[in-house]
Amino acid sequence: MTTKEQVQRESKSNGLRVFKTADDQYYVESSEGKIAYRVSGSKGSKSCSCGDYTNKIEKDPSFQCKHILAVINGNGNIRNIEVTQNQSPKLDDRFIIEIKRKDTVKEFVLYAGLLDLAHQKGIRKMLVEAIQYPTKDNKQEAICKATVESNDGEIFTELADANPLNVNRMVVEHMLRVAATRAKARALRDFTNIGMTCLEELGDLDEAMEDESGKSKTRPRREVKTETVNTEKKIQAPPKQEQPKGGSVTDDQRTKANQQAKKEPVNAPAAAVKSSDAGAKAPAEKKNDKKATDTKGEEGKIKPSEAQIKAIEKLAERRGINGEQIVKIFTDKYKKPYEQINASEAKEFIRHLQQAA
Repeated sequence: MTTKEQVQRESKSNGLRVFKTADDQYYVESSEGKIAYRVSGSKGSKSCSCGDYTNKIEKDPSFQCKHILAVINGNGNIRNIEVTQNQSPKLDDRFIIEIKRKDTVKEFVLYAGLLDLAHQKGIRKMLVEAIQYPTKDNKQEAICKATVESNDGEIFTELADANPLNVNRMVVEHMLRVAATRAKARALRDFTNIGMTCLEELGDLDEAMEDESGKSKTRPRREVKTETVNTEKKIQAPPKQEQPKGGSVTDDQRTKANQQAKKEPVNAPAAAVKSSDAGAKAPAEKKNDKKATDTKGEEGKIKPSEAQIKAIEKLAERRGINGEQIVKIFTDKYKKPYEQINASEAKEFIRHLQQAA
C-alpha cells in the first residue's frame, strides 16, 4: 500500500464510530452507518470482516483497511459496550429449509447460514483451490478443495466434486463454481459443527421437493414409462408380398392356367398325390417359420419411434447431458453409431438412462 493510499484511508477512517465489546474485539460502523464490521486481534495483527480487507490482505500482508485504522487511531470515537450476556454462536432459523420427501420432512441449511454462523464463531480466512478442472477426458467433472481457518488457528479442509450427473441442469455449464461452493459448504459445516446437509450440496432440487399433497413435483420415471408403453403398442404393418415380375395376374393368364390343368390326367398315382401334398405343406411350414423369425427380429429391425427419441432427449436434458455426450454413451454401450439405433436398443437405452438418473 502506497503512502498516498494510506493517507486516503486514514482520512476516511476519521469520524467512523467504533464500539469495543471485549479485549481486542471491536465493531466499526460503515461510512453510511448501515452496517458494522468486526475488527479483532492484538495491536500487532488485526483483521477485519470487510470485503476490502479480505480481497487485499493476501497480496499485501501489511494492509490495513479504514476500519482497522479507525480502531488503531481511536480519534476519540471508541465507545465501550458492556455485554451483559455472553451469547453463544447460534444458527438462525431463517437459514434452515424444510423439504418434504415421501412421508418424512428433512431439514437443510443454506450456505448463507453457515457463513453467518462462521463469522459468529470467528473465521479468519477461507481459501478455495481447484484440484481438477472439468474436461472431456474426465467427463466434465470438477473437484475443488476448501480450507477454513478460525481466529484460534484451527484448520478445516474439505473436498467436493461436481459433474453433469450430480448437478441441476440449470448450472451444468458452471461445474467449477458448483464444486467450489460445495467444498466451502462442507468445510464450514465442519468448522461450525453443523450436521445438516447444505442445500447447495444437492444435485437436482426438483427431485427432492414435493408439493402440499405429498406428490413429487417431477416424476421422470413415470413419464418415460408412459411413453415406452405407447411405443410397445405401435405395431409395424406386415411387409407387402412381392408380386410376380410380369405384374398382376390377368384374366387371360388365369384362363390358360385352368385349361392346362384340365389337360392333365385325373387319375394320378397315389405316390404323386402324396408327394404333391407334402410339397404343398412344405411352403406353408416355411412360411410359418419365416413369419416367426420376422416377428422375433422385428423389434431389432424397425427404427425407434418418435416417443422413444423424445424420451431419450428428455432424460438427457434432465441429467444435464448434451448431444455429444449422449452419442458417446450410446456408442460405448452398443458399439455402433447412434444414427443406427433401433427400437429394441432405444427401449434398453431409456431404461439405462432411467437407472443413471
